[in-house]
Amino acid sequence: MAIVLRPTQALRLWQQVALSEVLSDGPDLSTRQIAILLCIYLDQPPHTVRGLAQRLGVTKPVISRALDTMGALKLVTRHRDERDKRNVLIGRTVEGALFVERFGDTIIAKARELPL
Repeated sequence: MAIVLRPTQALRLWQQVALSEVLSDGPDLSTRQIAILLCIYLDQPPHTVRGLAQRLGVTKPVISRALDTMGALKLVTRHRDERDKRNVLIGRTVEGALFVERFGDTIIAKARELPL
């Protein structure tokens, strides 16, 4: 079943989710950080700095800075690929999985509040 929203409804949903995130006790992640986090948790691993940079069309340092923040929040881990030392592998954490699940729940709740 496809979800059909008018542009104003889609924008209102985005606004309400963003406001909810800003007002929550959780980390206040940027749009880029959310995009990276969702790639890590929704797409099949392995995830590398190089692969995420290509996927998002940004440089590796941009990904590394975002991962620094998310690593400090325990949402992701990083370690060198033992088979290819040039690669940095990004791992999931329990805290990150819980954050993504709560984020999904917020989107569902705010979508239910949209006026028809």
